[in-house]
Amino acid sequence: MIKKILFGVALLFAVVLIYGAFKPGAFAVQRTIAIQATPEKIFPLINDYHNWPAWSPWEKLDPNMKRTLTGPLSGTGAVYEWNGNSKAGQGRMEITESVPSSKVAIKLDFIKPMEGHDAVQFALQPNGNSTNVTWTMSGPLTYPGKVMTVFVSMDKMIGGDFETGLANMKAAAEK
Repeated sequence: MIKKILFGVALLFAVVLIYGAFKPGAFAVQRTIAIQATPEKIFPLINDYHNWPAWSPWEKLDPNMKRTLTGPLSGTGAVYEWNGNSKAGQGRMEITESVPSSKVAIKLDFIKPMEGHDAVQFALQPNGNSTNVTWTMSGPLTYPGKVMTVFVSMDKMIGGDFETGLANMKAAAEK
């Protein structure tokens, strides 16, 4: 009986590993919100890491998190590095493209708890009296990441954080 149970568990484990190998090798998560403010008012909230505490959903994960800002104060070349508890992890963001009032592209490198190298983009599109802000994150999935997505999608893992961050950004911009 125990041999049958162990065989069943091993078979299930093997199926998950094989299924994971065939999952897509990349992911993308995207959320959009309409903010009752001009792109010129919203853009500095994204383009200057000094303004991220007003809206970023991850800023409050660790009150003792160490943050280091280097490079220009804002725009292309600005760097934000963090090192926090197990929830916040450790990583680095660098603005790689900054198009005033319309786009900010960021190279995002996670170091801990799991290494990852992703691309983030914020696009601002005027729409009458409001601005549509679209937050996108995309990147490759390593084999362990692919196996993880057998159980939970990247969209479910970080989509809610994007929604929270955009709602916070809306509140900050509409003040």
